[in-house]
Amino acid sequence: MSYEELLRDTALADERFVVMTAENRALVRNMPATLKERFIDTGITEQTMIGAAAGLALRGRIPVVHALASFLTMRAFEFIRTDLGIPNLPVKLSSWIPGFLSDGNGPTHQAIEDISIMRGIPGMQVFAPADEQDLLGALPKIWSSPNPAYVRINIRKTDFKHNPVFEIGKAEVVATGTDVTLLVYGMLFEETLKTKTILEKEGLSVGLVNMRSLKPLDEKAILDAAKNSRLLVTIEDHFLTGGLYTMVAETFLRHHTTAHVLPIALHEKWFKPALLQEVLKFEGFTGEKIAHNIITELEKKTLTKA
Repeated sequence: MSYEELLRDTALADERFVVMTAENRALVRNMPATLKERFIDTGITEQTMIGAAAGLALRGRIPVVHALASFLTMRAFEFIRTDLGIPNLPVKLSSWIPGFLSDGNGPTHQAIEDISIMRGIPGMQVFAPADEQDLLGALPKIWSSPNPAYVRINIRKTDFKHNPVFEIGKAEVVATGTDVTLLVYGMLFEETLKTKTILEKEGLSVGLVNMRSLKPLDEKAILDAAKNSRLLVTIEDHFLTGGLYTMVAETFLRHHTTAHVLPIALHEKWFKPALLQEVLKFEGFTGEKIAHNIITELEKKTLTKA
């Protein structure tokens, strides 16, 4: 099943659902013929789309809206905050090509602060599934939640078989490890699986946690990893500020604890546009490069103790 098929079946089974887009039909090309008047394209008007979605939600509808991640979260931010966040309306934001998935686009089209600004809105739920299977498993729960929700849409296919039971506020603990635990969300889960394999070949005990629900956040998964591993690594296609690294720091402060944490994120820079694999290689987000950085960090930690 695809994203569009799941949304189609959900909308046909429940007349409250309305599908909207700001002239971005990549995920919903066949929906106009199926949903007819329950498909609304407002044109390149993300702000108008959010305002209209709020009005529909106030009348009992559940709008699922689609736009490019950068324009949805930044151009329409005030409307999301004011029209959806303050009244806590169940509008579902499907964010297209977030993070490195915007690979060939320049800074104006790079949504690499989206997690930070969306999680700052009271009541807004935030999700970043690892791949298509993870996404499709999560969406029914997300769409049925009474809260507004922001979803980093990821329809990349992987061979990994996820836990089929998705819970809002729960991470997927893929593996536990005593040397290092990798905390990741979204499309970088693919590269992190490679990192895990490389590190294990080096004789390390490696944990891996798919954080997928970023708000509400699974603080227990973070605290357990900190307690059981020598090193935590946060991996994200996002600015360092406000993303997973910040969430981990906030969790530690809230629970009066700490740990050795290595962040793999974008430090005060946008990424160089290119094909996706070239972006990952140039910016240092391949499985191999991440593994190299982790081994270097563990060696520094050992030397410091000595």
